Order: sequence, then structure tokens, then C-alpha cells
Amino acid sequence: MKKTAFCLLVLLCCLCSSVSAEEYILSMSPLFSVEQMTSMLHPFAARLSEETGNDIKLLLAGNGDQYAAEILQGNIVIGYETPAVYVNISNVHEAIASAVTMQHNTFFKGIIITRPESGISGLEDLKGKKIMIVSRESAGGFLSQKITLKEQGINVEWDCQLSEAANQREENVIISVSIGDVDAGFISEYALHKADQYIVPGSITSVAKTASLPNWVVSISRNMPQVQKDDLRKAVLSLTQDDPALKALGISAFTRASDADYDIIRDIIE
Repeated sequence: MKKTAFCLLVLLCCLCSSVSAEEYILSMSPLFSVEQMTSMLHPFAARLSEETGNDIKLLLAGNGDQYAAEILQGNIVIGYETPAVYVNISNVHEAIASAVTMQHNTFFKGIIITRPESGISGLEDLKGKKIMIVSRESAGGFLSQKITLKEQGINVEWDCQLSEAANQREENVIISVSIGDVDAGFISEYALHKADQYIVPGSITSVAKTASLPNWVVSISRNMPQVQKDDLRKAVLSLTQDDPALKALGISAFTRASDADYDIIRDIIE
């Protein structure tokens, strides 16, 4: 009788465990190739699955519009995105953590690049020039530069000739600058060497670093049960610098974040 009762108890525990486990879709802002995003996210998904007991799977979007659409439709439940993308989907997702770079910084900067022989040596030289940006929603590839130029009395929308990069890829900005299709380009600081294999060495140079903005954010669906939210937040924040998941993402840690941390991005966009 005791043995039967014990077996029933074990079966009940297994059933409860299977009920509590959930399947969630993880994705990230598509600023990299599918292969690179897979290598970046797979260890992260595995660690979250291990720590929470849930089944975390990947869904990779081809571009920013598709990524936002998948989130708004409820298909992506856990996101890792740029600040500007987060702000645009924050009505359905909430921030739980912000990335900390290898330099132990919770902020990142944009940079302005040009060709060494362009004649552009300072911000004032950008007036009237053809400039390629990543997109108008890119924090490191437009908003950071927009803030800095505004502080110098330059309205980038009116004073410059802007174009957006194909597929919103920073590599395409770098390549366009290097071959002279545009006079200058706006990219994130970390992306400076992203296209080195595609351009002639020494064909681009940095003009200036621009305003600091909040780093990439981990966001989760606002419809997720609170218990699952707490488990995921705990799992994300518990990752240590030597964890393969953080190494794959190219960061040293995650720090707690809230929606209000990204109000500066909202103000810029508005």
C-alpha cells in the first residue's frame, strides 16, 4: 500500500511538472546574419531552458519589421533588442534586463564614419552631405548621432541628405561609405569592424563618437504569468561573466532594467 501511494505521488509530481513547464520563443533584433544570430542566441536559450525548466526555442526574423510584427502578434515572447525597437514594442513587452558590455558599461555610443579623403573632419562638415543611416529607429545607427548633432545646432533631417541602409544592416552603411556611395555613415560604436572582410583596409575612418544611450534590452511579453516572469528575470540576472551564454552574446552581464530606463529613447523618437 505504501509503495502504491509513493508511486502515485511520483506520478502526480511528474504531471505537475509537465503542466508548469511552458514553451517560449526567443529572438533578437536582426542586425546580424542568421548564422551569427543562431550562434549568439542558442547558448542563451539553452541556459534559460535549464534554469527555468521551460522549453526556450528560437525564431529568427529576416528584418526589423518582421521582428516587430512577430512580437506584436505574440509569437516572440522573449526578445533581445535594441533600445529603439524595444520602445516601439513596449506596449506588449516589458524590459527585465539590460546588457552590460565587456567594458562593464550599461550604455553604448554611436559613431560617425567617413573616408579619410572626404574632407569631413568635424561635425560641422556634415551639413549638406549624403549620409547613410542604419534606420530611423536605430539607436546606435541614427538616434545617438541625432542627439549629438542637435546639440551642435545641426538638424540632421533638414541639414543633411539621409538614406537608410539596405536591410537595415550596419555592414551596408560601412560598405557604402568605403566605396564612396555616400559621404558619411552612422553606425554603432561596436560595429566599426563589422565589414572589415568586405572593404579595402583603411578606406573608412571615424569622425566622432556620439551620445551614450541605454544598451540592448531583454524584454518579455506582458501577458506572461508573473511566476514565469520572475523565473526568467532571475535566470537572466544570475548569468556570470564566464557563462557561455554571455560570451556568445559578446557581453559580460545583464543588469536589472525597467521600462522607465528607456524613456530617453522615447523622447528622442518623439
